[in-house]
Amino acid sequence: MRTHLRSFLEYLRLNRNLSAHTVRAYEGDLTQYLTFLERYLDRPAERIAPGEVDQYAIRAFMGELYDRGHARASSARRLAAIRSFGRYLRREQHMDTDPGALVATPKQERKVPPRLDIREVEQLLAGPDATTPLGRRDRAILELFYASGLRLSELVGLDLEDVTLSSRLVRVLGKGGKERIVPFNRNAAAALRAYLGDRAALVAGAPTREVPRRRGRRPTEPLFVNYRGGRLSTRSVDRLVRRYVAATSRRYGIGPHALRHSFATHLLERGADLRSIQELLGHARLSTTQRYTHVTVAQLMSLYKKTHPRA
Repeated sequence: MRTHLRSFLEYLRLNRNLSAHTVRAYEGDLTQYLTFLERYLDRPAERIAPGEVDQYAIRAFMGELYDRGHARASSARRLAAIRSFGRYLRREQHMDTDPGALVATPKQERKVPPRLDIREVEQLLAGPDATTPLGRRDRAILELFYASGLRLSELVGLDLEDVTLSSRLVRVLGKGGKERIVPFNRNAAAALRAYLGDRAALVAGAPTREVPRRRGRRPTEPLFVNYRGGRLSTRSVDRLVRRYVAATSRRYGIGPHALRHSFATHLLERGADLRSIQELLGHARLSTTQRYTHVTVAQLMSLYKKTHPRA
């Protein structure tokens, strides 16, 4: 099974063109699954044939996740990875059936995504110290997050050539290697201009090193860099955003993705249609975007007063 897993991960990288982050997630989930199978079948994964795994083994694995207190969304993600692996094994004729299709997906709770209101966003964007180079960089990051609704991985992956300040557009490489063009506002453009001079100084003072290349393209120049001139990591940007949120708000659980949720919610509240928001966010399905159709009690009361004949 571990040999088949390595082949499956290679298939995801080369044939499905999934991002390195997504492939790592598949690898983590399926490695945990194989470790369970070793205990369940009482032998090493190298000696387990795909045809020996049935729906009862998968249900036992899901039961163990439940006993350990895993969230339903987390369990559903692992089941989806098992199903994808099973379809691959069946397509490669390593098994005759797909037992994962016989296991029900855990019913998930419909939670409203965490977000900031406009006042909180204004406080957050004013948080960085714009008199320092790293403060100007941090403000540019926060402004672009909120102005364009980018995913964390998308923002970290931006290169200089992806941003056009004159037309205020950014080219984003999203999930599945799909590119999209997203606009940003004047405030974000001003913050980026203020940062770019600092970026040049950071890169100029960095030690010489080989510049990485995107597949089939010339060497990349990351848009957002650390104090050593290298590309900021997703972990660094996540910490950065959470630090500023903690300094300006009492809200819990607000990270980079909450700025994306805030972006979508505020557009919707001001009349943007779901189809346009779907394009801006880079969602493959409209049902994903529909999470943002939540409304507040204040919005409902306002709508009621405006529309009910006797309100």
